[in-house]
Amino acid sequence: MSVTVKVRVPGTTANCGSGFDTIGIACTIYNHMTLTLSPQNHSRIEISGEGAGIIPVDDRNIAFRAIREVLRRTGRNYPGIHIHMENDVPLARGLGSSAAAIVAGLVAANAATGNRLTTQDVFEMATRLEGHPDNVAPAIFGGITVSMVHGGTPRTLRFLPPQPLKLVVAIPDFSLSTRTARQVLPKTVSFQDAVFNVSRAALLVGSLCQGRYESLKYALEDRLHQPYREKLIPGMADVLAAAMAKGALGAALSGAGPCLIAFTQRNESFIGEAMIQAFAQHGIKARYRPLNIDTTGAKVVVAP
Repeated sequence: MSVTVKVRVPGTTANCGSGFDTIGIACTIYNHMTLTLSPQNHSRIEISGEGAGIIPVDDRNIAFRAIREVLRRTGRNYPGIHIHMENDVPLARGLGSSAAAIVAGLVAANAATGNRLTTQDVFEMATRLEGHPDNVAPAIFGGITVSMVHGGTPRTLRFLPPQPLKLVVAIPDFSLSTRTARQVLPKTVSFQDAVFNVSRAALLVGSLCQGRYESLKYALEDRLHQPYREKLIPGMADVLAAAMAKGALGAALSGAGPCLIAFTQRNESFIGEAMIQAFAQHGIKARYRPLNIDTTGAKVVVAP
């Protein structure tokens, strides 16, 4: 007998300046997946929206692999897997598209097989598939997450800021793979740069927990990844400066880029337009999206 489930998973922004590979935020931009598990030996993957024609539609598809992993883990035998992905999260832009796909596959398959896996199980599986927890954690739990891995096991703390906080994401018209963005990073950093980032990351968490957003312009400063990735994103410094000039509380690279993100409580359109104009001055076409913090994370919207 076939079983069908539909899930919604938010895109995410990670690193947040100083919180490299640690801090992530779920955003109100979503991918939807409809999964049908069937006893008939026939599988199909359909993709609409972002990534259509680019994302693999065979067993290389990361969501398909996630679903197969749940079936293996739970001992359920469904030879037929039909996936329909409706994507709004831009592909390879630093908004957690791969994490969203992985989490969608895991959550959908878990729901379709009777929710035999705990949320922590799903988190651990997602971290193994993604390689790190900073994007998958907010995609699963929603809100703002601070994550780490200890002894091979990922752990996370999730919270919501006490004051409203809005996000303005500038999305340039080119992609940047995480692999490429990681290749430009140094193998070692100075003690001074390490201390610089530790202090800013601590300030970032404190600022977000207390709603003390006046500290964000300092807390988002970074010396571990943004200075090295800047050369991959034409106009990055000018775009961030343009956001601050229009009243943003702070601005940073979103994930591995090339999206750039500004944090604010007001004037989203002025900030977004300024960021787009700054990109244009460097010959880069871009668009912007005002977003809020997603508070629910991955959600089953049609249960089996």
